[in-house]
Amino acid sequence: MKYPFKIAIAIVFMTQFLSAQTSRFVYQVTMKSDSTDKTNITTENVILDISPEKSIFYSEGRVKRDSIMQRMRETRSMDRSAMQNLRSSIDYIVEKDLVKNITYFKTRLGRDQYIYEEDRKIDWKILPETVKIGEYEAQKAETTFAGRKWYAWFTQDIPFQDGPYKFKGLPGLIVKVEDANEDYSFDLQQSKKISEFPNFDNRGGNPIKVKRTDFEKQEKQYRKDPVSFVTNSFSQGMPAPPQSMGGGNRGGGGFRADPDFRKQMEERLRDEVAKNNNPIELSK
Repeated sequence: MKYPFKIAIAIVFMTQFLSAQTSRFVYQVTMKSDSTDKTNITTENVILDISPEKSIFYSEGRVKRDSIMQRMRETRSMDRSAMQNLRSSIDYIVEKDLVKNITYFKTRLGRDQYIYEEDRKIDWKILPETVKIGEYEAQKAETTFAGRKWYAWFTQDIPFQDGPYKFKGLPGLIVKVEDANEDYSFDLQQSKKISEFPNFDNRGGNPIKVKRTDFEKQEKQYRKDPVSFVTNSFSQGMPAPPQSMGGGNRGGGGFRADPDFRKQMEERLRDEVAKNNNPIELSK
């Protein structure tokens, strides 16, 4: 009688140990962010880290870029080529509280960081169609969210009711999701176990908590005139950093005093905003 009891204890212990680990899922995201040039397709890797309590979605280059930026702050030196190679169109984080069923969106506009709670529910319609994606048997579902119709394929082989970006709520992990226009697609590439979540607290300053609708008003102002938006950050008492900080379709960064460098940064900001005219969320 002692051995079955010991085996049961061991099983419980092992289950608790495994559940405490964090699972990392790497997706490839394909984007057509410029509606005037659908041949301009960009791809990059994004990561979804999931534990029993929460998940975080972010760009794979984000951790590397933040590490370089932190080193630049400490050494007061500029490694422009390294930063250029790690520029990303995913300059945001989506964090989900899986216990309370709350989704948070975090990003930067200019030099300010913002966070809002997603207040729109994603209602899925599960379809009978099934297909094998990689090693997983997946079933199709569809939904309409933020102005786009989306198709998702989820697998119950991985019992996380989660997925990339803000998508969640299906009875299994989403291994692929794309919109009906094929402008955006997230495809699972690999998975593994990690010991802990990455730390994103080194970007400096606490994020400004706002309602989603208020953030969208700020974002609209930024898109109208990104240069003035960034410049105003400094006029409100924010010190300019020793180098350009930021990148991606949501912009961001400070300007050096050098007029030529400042002009280059202004042109880059305007160009990035102009080309990012096909966002993942079309309607609010």
